[in-house]
Amino acid sequence: MKIMMSAGEASGDMHAAAVAAEIKRIRPDAEIFGMGGELMKKSGVRIIYDIENLGIIGIVEILKHIPFFFHLRDMLRQAMIDEKPDVLVCIDYPGFNMKIAHVAKTLGIPVVYYIAPTIWAWNKGRAENIVRDVAQVASIFPFEAKAYKEAGAHVTFVGHPLADTVKPSMSFDEALAYFHGNKEARRILLMPGSRKNEVTGLFPLMLDAAEALSKKENCQFFVPRASTIPKEFLLSFIGKRNISFEITEGHQYDLMQICDVCVASSGTATLETALMELPTVLVYKLAPLTWILANLLVNVKYAGLPNLLMGREVTPELLQDKATPENVTEILQKWITDENARQENISEIRKVREALGSGGAVNRTARLILETAGAANGEK
Repeated sequence: MKIMMSAGEASGDMHAAAVAAEIKRIRPDAEIFGMGGELMKKSGVRIIYDIENLGIIGIVEILKHIPFFFHLRDMLRQAMIDEKPDVLVCIDYPGFNMKIAHVAKTLGIPVVYYIAPTIWAWNKGRAENIVRDVAQVASIFPFEAKAYKEAGAHVTFVGHPLADTVKPSMSFDEALAYFHGNKEARRILLMPGSRKNEVTGLFPLMLDAAEALSKKENCQFFVPRASTIPKEFLLSFIGKRNISFEITEGHQYDLMQICDVCVASSGTATLETALMELPTVLVYKLAPLTWILANLLVNVKYAGLPNLLMGREVTPELLQDKATPENVTEILQKWITDENARQENISEIRKVREALGSGGAVNRTARLILETAGAANGEK
């Protein structure tokens, strides 16, 4: 059995790696290859294109790279022709993966979409394409599964994988020692994103807020490095700033466990921090034209997954012009100087785990992929 995967960014690499490892556990003879990163490679996936260079976001930014994406699409199409996979698994990255799904459909290869496009946020045209090209949607949210079912897609609610995976592996004291945490300081997590242009847009304002907080409180800052971001790239922003920094590698949930507060780019990170009960400020910026187009096209009240799940702002959002060092500093300072305020936020985000439901998403997704592949090659 041969399985092709397509992930385009760090979070997709993480989710694909977990599913690939589970597929290998269930079906050791399965051959898995595709586009991904170092986590997928460690899980036994043969990488035919490394995603480190795919740090592109926004409508305007993507338009500049259209020739590159056409070339990448053609390369993956040829890989499908040469390798003849029994199934293509698309993980997130919808702008590109939906086109790859259509290529697979025209070649007679069934597609399973995991971490599927947010049709509940975008126009219905995206849903029509999923119905046309995707054999199975592995849905991670109950409201998402309902939307796909209403659109006519073949959908299975598998649950959210983070309900399984977001938990520390060390005790608090072990993690504090591992990350050289200062017991006397307020420990603050900075998560500027997994794409280079995210980091470029958000890390400077996080660092400005860090400097402002350091002048008022005893603080220690941690910056976990995403697999798609070179350490040297992060260091180029930090420069000679007079702040106590630790750039960390791995054990991210253990790191979250020892931190008091966090400021993070919008995305999976805010759901992870909510599940770890870590008060977080969400920040995000897009190019001005991209922001205008997004407001016209996207039909959601919130940017953060915890807020979408709860239907209210449990994770403060600072978007576009509101994403300033001053606004970040104001929220974080309140939390690190007023423990009652911090605990109030923890009580709110604690409810996010309840909203995600029970675990088992990775196993259910792996079995759905194997069933789809098996049906394609005549296995019973």
